[in-house]
Amino acid sequence: MKGLMRLIALLPLPLAQAVGAAIGWLFSLFPNRHRRISTRNIELCFPEMHDGERRRLLRKSLIETGKTLFETPFMWFAPRRRILASIREVEGLELLREGLEKGKGVILAAPHLGSWELIGHYIVAGEPGAPITCLYKPPRSPGVEAAMRQGRMHLGVGLAPTDASGVKSLLGLLKRGEVAGILPDQDPMAGNGLFAPFFGIATNTMTLLTRLANKSGATVLLSWAERLPGGGYRLHFNPCPAEVNERDPLTAVTALNAAVEAAVRECPEQYQWSYKRFRTRPEGELGLY
Repeated sequence: MKGLMRLIALLPLPLAQAVGAAIGWLFSLFPNRHRRISTRNIELCFPEMHDGERRRLLRKSLIETGKTLFETPFMWFAPRRRILASIREVEGLELLREGLEKGKGVILAAPHLGSWELIGHYIVAGEPGAPITCLYKPPRSPGVEAAMRQGRMHLGVGLAPTDASGVKSLLGLLKRGEVAGILPDQDPMAGNGLFAPFFGIATNTMTLLTRLANKSGATVLLSWAERLPGGGYRLHFNPCPAEVNERDPLTAVTALNAAVEAAVRECPEQYQWSYKRFRTRPEGELGLY
């Protein structure tokens, strides 16, 4: 697998994304898991859209899904200069700098929006030049995990597993004034989440990020890498509502979901709608998929 990914990483980024876009377009034409789940999520989250609008969003989102698949080898195995050269604009860099200067660490809430793999590389190897450790869930396949770890760490990003040791390490690095990267829109395991609104739907939402923010006093920023025409990216660092640091966990996760939703609405076609975000339901409620 790593050999194939290294070959794809040799392609110019616009070409890799063009191939991915073609694969995504095929996803939109034939029955498959990506199309089925994306269709359902878009129906749930955008009830105000008419059918034609939802079909257009579905097609665009599946094309972006294809781009994600084919740009991942670039993010994991391309050299530093090529990865950093793909970044055309950075919005909110001053917020990141201010957070680092406070010395209490920065938590980057990076949802599955755009090219989230790029964020960590930029923090550690780009202009900020700050240590970052990202929380990750080890995949079931040892081969995939080996490629993932090597790819994500090849420019210096640290990784922490989603277990007690990983959480402890994140709290420690925040206290040292470093950066923690967390995907805030995953469906957490039982006992690790609360139901809070996301696009008006009660959604199982992780409490880990807001607990870390409360314990450390870290600055919380919402971050994503927006794809631009021609193969480049615009990085966003947006402030999160102050309520994310609240001691009341429901208030905190509700504010976190509101921030993620606002970002997704800026470029909804680049969100990973093919993920079963609403898989876990409140007790007694029927499944949505």
